[in-house]
Amino acid sequence: MGHAVRMMYLECGAADIYLENGDESIYQAALKHWDNVVSKKMYVTGGLGARHEGESFGENYELPNDRAYAETCAAIGSVMWNFRLLHASGESRFADEMERALYNGFLSGYSLNGLEYFYVNPLSDDGAHRRQEWYGCACCPPNVARLLSSLPGYFASTSSNAVWLHLYAAGSISATAGGQFIAFDVATDYPFDGRITLTITDAPERPVSLKLRIPGWASTATITVNGQDRPVEGPGYADITRRFEAGDSIILDIPMQIRRVVSHPFVETNNGRVALVRGPIVYCIEQADFDGVDVRNVALPAAAVITAVADADLFGGVTVLESSAVVRTWNAGDALYATDAHDKSDNRKAVPLRAIPYYAWANREAGPMTVWIPETKD
Repeated sequence: MGHAVRMMYLECGAADIYLENGDESIYQAALKHWDNVVSKKMYVTGGLGARHEGESFGENYELPNDRAYAETCAAIGSVMWNFRLLHASGESRFADEMERALYNGFLSGYSLNGLEYFYVNPLSDDGAHRRQEWYGCACCPPNVARLLSSLPGYFASTSSNAVWLHLYAAGSISATAGGQFIAFDVATDYPFDGRITLTITDAPERPVSLKLRIPGWASTATITVNGQDRPVEGPGYADITRRFEAGDSIILDIPMQIRRVVSHPFVETNNGRVALVRGPIVYCIEQADFDGVDVRNVALPAAAVITAVADADLFGGVTVLESSAVVRTWNAGDALYATDAHDKSDNRKAVPLRAIPYYAWANREAGPMTVWIPETKD
């Protein structure tokens, strides 16, 4: 019920105690807290903390968008907490939430030029909220630096005879599992592309296991080992156990489908709205992409086709979502209230829609932004 960041740190400490002494009562309490957070008190971005007062969690389903606190430090705490629960359980659902918080709730708190920060991360804004170089209470900038400097350690772990890949990025990984050393390169454009290629560079003498996470948001996935298909069973960790040789190639393909996400009806501000998500990335619409049209008047038809388009020139290269939308009209002038003044379908203006990754908003000229887009039936 209280301060979201401090709660995350407390949860991390509790998880550490469980990992040290196996106190099952602490672990079961942590799971109850986690379930309440994820199912009733977490923003679609992984942001935590609904209230500015006390920087705290609110009631169940209390998730206002424009007044969201969602402190950057709380997202960092979520990454740390889920990482510990992942090690306590080996369950991929914790890696899924670690990833959600990392790419959305955390990354939005850091400007693309690396010089400015958000203390809070709302999911809608009128254009007034902008990142700052520093804050009088400066917990977020050093906390960002801490997570970025420790980030490689979150991507992979070892158990008695396996190397587990939790997150995916281009790089090299070396580890000792079951007393044996293994090293491999990872080639990928994740999170914008779902193909991950592992190439063994140093193979152990005896069989070991590689465990590759299949995200919970993935409807399907495929794995090939040296060109041969391997079965994949739903979300979780796919196990590849064999005697590897240098040069072996393992390819994991995760289709990056675009999803229209809706929220529980008790989250009243989101009723009749959808959030666009592709892979682990949450998207938003921002004024800079809508010339002469206030994004707060933009609605997405339920039947509109949404496509992913790579834009090499935007933000150093990102995948954007494009579709067709309509502009809703208010037919009562400046009146605050009116009778039957809702917009009519024949009065709507068609406009192109472009959605950008939520983490990248507020890096261009100021203007309104929203994650949750009104959806129309026509």
